[in-house]
Amino acid sequence: MERLIRSREQKIFLVLDNLRVHHSKPVKKRLAEHTGQIETFFLPSYSPELNPDELLNADLKMRVTRIAPARTKTALARTAIGALRSTQIQPDRVEC
Repeated sequence: MERLIRSREQKIFLVLDNLRVHHSKPVKKRLAEHTGQIETFFLPSYSPELNPDELLNADLKMRVTRIAPARTKTALARTAIGALRSTQIQPDRVEC
């Protein structure tokens, strides 16, 4: 969290899913220490369609499985990295 707010002058609006760790005592404590800098919003339970991370994960899975199946960990890693790099240079795929 420190790195997240370090270079920001404006308040950060953090959208979180309901992963248990996001509700843990250490996370709540840290957020309480930075209420002026970070405001949190929790997505409704079981709503992957609202979570941009889930959309990116689905896109990655689609791209990786569209290519011939990887037979080794190295091949899978190479395919996944290629798909992620492709997404990196096509920011319009990520914009909502």
